Amino acid sequence: MKNIVRTLKIDLPPRQSAFLWGPRKTGKSTLLRQSFPDSLIYDFLQKDLYFELVRKPSLLRERILAKDKDFLKYPIILDEVQKVPEILDEVHWMIENKGLQFILCGSSARKLKRGQANLLGGRAWRFELFPLVSPELEHLDLKRALNHGLLPSHYLQEDASRSIKAYVRDYLKEEVFEEGIVRNIPAFSRFFDAMSYSLGEAVNYSNIARDCGVDSKTVKEYYQILVDMLLGSFVGPYKKRQGRNVILKAPKFYFFDVGVAGAIAKRPVLEERGEFFGRALENLIFMELTAYRSYRERDFGISYWRTKTGLEVDFILGEGQVAVEVKGASRVDHTELKGLKGFVEEYGPKKAIVVSNEREARLAGDIRIMPWRNFLEALWGGEIM
Repeated sequence: MKNIVRTLKIDLPPRQSAFLWGPRKTGKSTLLRQSFPDSLIYDFLQKDLYFELVRKPSLLRERILAKDKDFLKYPIILDEVQKVPEILDEVHWMIENKGLQFILCGSSARKLKRGQANLLGGRAWRFELFPLVSPELEHLDLKRALNHGLLPSHYLQEDASRSIKAYVRDYLKEEVFEEGIVRNIPAFSRFFDAMSYSLGEAVNYSNIARDCGVDSKTVKEYYQILVDMLLGSFVGPYKKRQGRNVILKAPKFYFFDVGVAGAIAKRPVLEERGEFFGRALENLIFMELTAYRSYRERDFGISYWRTKTGLEVDFILGEGQVAVEVKGASRVDHTELKGLKGFVEEYGPKKAIVVSNEREARLAGDIRIMPWRNFLEALWGGEIM
């Protein structure tokens, strides 16, 4: 980790506070310690501190205000802030009345939202830290990334399978079960198994509900739990110039990390070909797109396009300016371009791209077929969006 320079930079003007969100083990604490070495840090994962502040949140204010003023020149870091939602009232008071600066770090905003916690009314900027992205690695090992994922400690391990399994099990236990987010634990466990088979596909709430023995409304709530815990994101259907032939309702769902997704679905990528490889590569490209959009502060939507006749494009960027299809093949056949060709004919995007496992870029009419590595270099170079 010492040799990995993270892309996210938290540059705050005087008196400006911030939230830093991100799933566990993305490296939030490490980034903050490196970026703000002189800051006071309060880690609410420390049980003694946690219990003290749950009983009396004002203790934090009293302890901070007793510090020497030299310590208060720097942002004060509160780690895992969602553990003690009531502390945000104290933070709000210190920002308003003492001009102090805070960085509030957490792995889930769900508990804050559910408890109607004080989210500081716009007084804190929002940042998000994702797993590692390609510019942070000197050479991205694709097969390792797809199997290990890109959480720093997992990617860097020689054998991360046990660590990933423990991460999934412990994350669910700590963040979902212990905090009582769901009451029917067996049903939620069955939901996790059922939804894993449709990752990256249009979500069929009714089928998943039937498999896990709950109604569709409950399944939607379970998905929202994963979104609020930053464990995944929906990709909605593209809706510009709606036609009768276009599917408009069902979103797709992608996990935040391709290694975690593979572990949940029990789908290791054994070779760089086949269905599992293609799906994992698609998840990786989605990870890079979302991280790029956040880190570079680009305000563009990510959707997908699919027709009732089966034509589909994995990612539509912005208002349809760029269409991106992901194929795991080492040679993309012209028959695999039907979806992109259909979208080009209907909407005329500025760029139509196939991200593939081919060795060299080539043009097939208006469609550019790019090796995945070339696409990622172009994305982070600002050439895609």
